Amino acid sequence: MHHYSAGDTAWVLASAALVFFMVPGLAIFYGGMVRRKNVLAMLMQNFITIAVVSLLWVWVGYSLAFGPDWGGVGLLGTFHFAALSHIGQLVPGMAGQSVPQVAFVVFQMMFAIVTAALLTGSIADRARLGAFMVFIAAWSIIVYAPLAHWVFSPEGWLAKRGVEDFAGGSVVEVDSGLSGLAIALVIGRRRGWPRELMRPHNVPLSVLGAGILWFGWFGFNAGSALSAGRAGTAFVNTNTATAAALLAWAAVEKWRTGKPTTLGAVSGAVAGAVAITPACGFVNTVGATVIGLAAGALCALAVRLKFRLGVDESLDVLAVHGVGGYVGMLAVGFFGTAAAKGLNGLLYGGGASLLGHQALAVLVTTAWAFGATAAIGLAVHKLMGMRVSPEAEVAGLDISLHEESAYDLEALSIGGRARHGGE
Repeated sequence: MHHYSAGDTAWVLASAALVFFMVPGLAIFYGGMVRRKNVLAMLMQNFITIAVVSLLWVWVGYSLAFGPDWGGVGLLGTFHFAALSHIGQLVPGMAGQSVPQVAFVVFQMMFAIVTAALLTGSIADRARLGAFMVFIAAWSIIVYAPLAHWVFSPEGWLAKRGVEDFAGGSVVEVDSGLSGLAIALVIGRRRGWPRELMRPHNVPLSVLGAGILWFGWFGFNAGSALSAGRAGTAFVNTNTATAAALLAWAAVEKWRTGKPTTLGAVSGAVAGAVAITPACGFVNTVGATVIGLAAGALCALAVRLKFRLGVDESLDVLAVHGVGGYVGMLAVGFFGTAAAKGLNGLLYGGGASLLGHQALAVLVTTAWAFGATAAIGLAVHKLMGMRVSPEAEVAGLDISLHEESAYDLEALSIGGRARHGGE
């Protein structure tokens, strides 16, 4: 009988709950960034993602990602754990496992949900809900599960090559950034972009969402230690990089426009959390600070790329998660240190081997995420049509898809007239 740690199990389950809370936080963050007529549609897409991915994960996704390797080549798991059968066994290849597998299933499920939910930001304001559900279901099985097996499973081919990704710089961040770019290209630009200004309708809402994301990220990163041992290092590095990136993004805005913005500051915080995700358990305070500063500055500059390229990737998933993921993954090759229980990177006398492994993971993730997502998106778009009609897009997705409105402006207007003596 295998003995598990009650403390480690409690921490992993609590961390899973923190990661789950990130999805409503993401919905609120994105909801404030879209136009008023589309805010409920954004919230709905995120909550639909929770439902779709949750079911698929326990039935088949987890087994493909973490089941015994199919053929011994490190590409995909088998159906051994489908519908959570044999769940009392140990996770294949995981040395020193101190939590029951069912706790690991729940924790990893939240990662799958968050990664899929990030794609809602790339196609905001124009996606049909039914087609989106089909797309996200196919994407979670075809794109996410194999990539999770390659990197997160001890039996995955990239994991065996020595790639270090503590909490998902490749599997979550680069994956979502490049997948978001691919599906944005498939579905096309919003009507009027970039001629029309499409300003966020509620910045305070986005600030609240970013705060929830910052809070939840402690479970995302520190929970990935799967024990109390390295959780503290991951926790403090996460906060350090996030804070540094917030300041760096604000500084770039001040330099470029003369005025730092609130939305820019909280976007910088998210960029810092993204970049430290793969590195949080492998670097020291110096590394975490430099990674945060680099991510805040580079992601702020990357936001302009979509205008240069003419790609309407609505809420900058590529600039924040894709570029931030690149920064964090490659930074491990420079700032990784054995003192933080990782491998030594270039700056700590480790040579170029680790950096090469990190670069390989980045290149493979980029190609897989973009190519496979584009193929899935094109198939769903051809069969179902992923985009709403022009009339529905002009009217807004809240009314056209859900027959709802986030704000009862008519009632407010009537109340205002009544207070001022109107009818």
